[in-house]
Amino acid sequence: MAADSLLKVIFEHEGVFIHPSSDENPSEDSLVSGFLRIVDKDAEVFVEFKPVEETVDTSNMLCAGKDSSSVMEWDQCPGEKLLESQHSYETEWDMVNAVSFKKKSCTNGEGTLNHSHEKSRGAFSFALSDLRSIILKEEGWTFLVLKLKESCSSPPALHFHQGGSKEFLESLRRFALLSEVPEDGSCLLVSSPIKALSQSFENLLDDNNFGLIQKFRKDPYVATLGGFSKVTNYIFDAFRGTEEQHQRPPEEVADLLGEVLPGLEINQQEEPGFEVITRIDLGTRPEVTRTGPLSSEDWSKHQDAEGRMINISRLKQTIFKGGLSHAVRKEAWKFLLGYVPWDSSLEERKIAQRAKTDEYFKMKLQWKSVSEEQERRNSRLRDYRSLIEKDVNRTDRSNHFYEGIDNPGLVLLHDILMTYCMFDFDLGYVQGMSDLLSPILYVMESEVDAFWCFVSFMDQMHQNFEEQMQGMKTQLIQLGTLLRLLDLSFWNYLESQDSGFLYFCFRWLLIRFKRELSFHDVLRLWEVMWTGLPCDNFHLLVCCAILDSEKQKIMEENYGFNEILKHINELSMKLDIEEVLQKAEGICQQIRSCKDLPPSISVILGFGAAPGQGPAPGPGLDPDSDVRDCGIAPVLRPAPRPEACSNGLLRESSSHNGCRVAFMS
Repeated sequence: MAADSLLKVIFEHEGVFIHPSSDENPSEDSLVSGFLRIVDKDAEVFVEFKPVEETVDTSNMLCAGKDSSSVMEWDQCPGEKLLESQHSYETEWDMVNAVSFKKKSCTNGEGTLNHSHEKSRGAFSFALSDLRSIILKEEGWTFLVLKLKESCSSPPALHFHQGGSKEFLESLRRFALLSEVPEDGSCLLVSSPIKALSQSFENLLDDNNFGLIQKFRKDPYVATLGGFSKVTNYIFDAFRGTEEQHQRPPEEVADLLGEVLPGLEINQQEEPGFEVITRIDLGTRPEVTRTGPLSSEDWSKHQDAEGRMINISRLKQTIFKGGLSHAVRKEAWKFLLGYVPWDSSLEERKIAQRAKTDEYFKMKLQWKSVSEEQERRNSRLRDYRSLIEKDVNRTDRSNHFYEGIDNPGLVLLHDILMTYCMFDFDLGYVQGMSDLLSPILYVMESEVDAFWCFVSFMDQMHQNFEEQMQGMKTQLIQLGTLLRLLDLSFWNYLESQDSGFLYFCFRWLLIRFKRELSFHDVLRLWEVMWTGLPCDNFHLLVCCAILDSEKQKIMEENYGFNEILKHINELSMKLDIEEVLQKAEGICQQIRSCKDLPPSISVILGFGAAPGQGPAPGPGLDPDSDVRDCGIAPVLRPAPRPEACSNGLLRESSSHNGCRVAFMS
């Protein structure tokens, strides 16, 4: 499959100039202003310069003015005055309404936003491995002359009229060795880039993205976002000892993991409620097929005259088997996520949206109206804002929807996440939540709709981000239970390599494969999972499908702890989502047909009830709710008090097992 390249912004600075004119005193008109970036593209580091006019595709976009007092239209033609346009749900909210995007014409089936940029003068990009030396000069400001290797033509000098040269060099030092030439202190020789996997443990501690001791304790999720497997490589290298001591006692590995992931306490005994699984004959795995995405025409056929959805079970089955065409997603995702009821009419949805719009902007005004003096005395809000600003600046920047400086999509990401802090102040913001919001905003193209769909998604994912990580612990335990059933020999091999705790799947589960798949494959996977078919916790079977495809290579190559970690991490952007979904569905049918299925598996996959329905109604479940139509976790009543959690965890008491955990996505 054609996968989008994985891009990570390491450094970005606006206000860097090049002087394309050969004159000694270039005029102001001859200067080209742009932004300088250091980016990591598929594990290779590049230096890029783009003139300001290339940083944002301004066509078909509406965005708020700098003072947020009106909505401005970005005009594609240079020199024309920006046109003011009222474009909001309610006139009284114009002051704070941020950004919306006009409908774009699409040329492919997925509805990808297509952009055409004219190449302006001065833009360049080169791999850091091609950089030979850097010469520092001063002319009232610092400018750098970059010399590339002989086979490459060197770019123009970079003039830092507004500062930033030191920060640029410091960022380069994270990936290459810069050493002064003894006879010329202004010249720095550049060695080969230092790959992330070969950095010393000390460098990792100082790295802004992979900082360990303090950052793990403050935010355990930072380990899963781009660097979890790389950091744990060195943690375990440091503690594993010599090659002769290649296998550590399980309790010692559990202690180490507990240090890496605070709150992730691994119990060496079987989790209460889950019996030991011995070898079971599952029979032959059936062949399954997938279909094409649901079209706009087919979606319309499932609406009656008043706009209510009909034949919902069949509709969900169609979505599960083929996903949605991009033109349908904006409307369909609202139903799949539970933002709007399946049985609501078009008029009822309009009324509800007006109420939700009002509610959203009231919450948004809460943080927008906080003064600097107030924020100085509110450390939690201050910390939330700081973390959101950092994460937003590096979320999906390779996607045209979010690329460039002052991109209005980034403004929306920031505002929605800040407003979510007002909605759920106890949780606030945790690193990784921006990854869950980004595809939703991309599809919705609306601030209000994206927020409430994100709220619904977070209701399912909430415990993944809580301090105790109960959702993550439960899912890792359940994934291990499924793997033991599917292939006991592979599970035993992982155990023998200190990999039985499946920490390499942590990122998959935390942000639902967001970093493992191309952007549009993430859209397909999420909408399929949101149908609630063909069983509960289908995302765990997606994990099983990926590992099933890789187990032969892992075992034949005799991969150890580090090799397994590295191999799984390098699967990112190399997975074919249709093949993965096909295999995951086959695994589900194979398990379902097993006559001697252990009760623990039935609990995990919800085979005791209809697909997508979860366990049979018990304390706290509304027996009258049509859970098959909603496709998400069953409705919970406030009384009597079950231990219910907003991401779908339901803990039921058991007289003989103590505590049984069922995770329902």
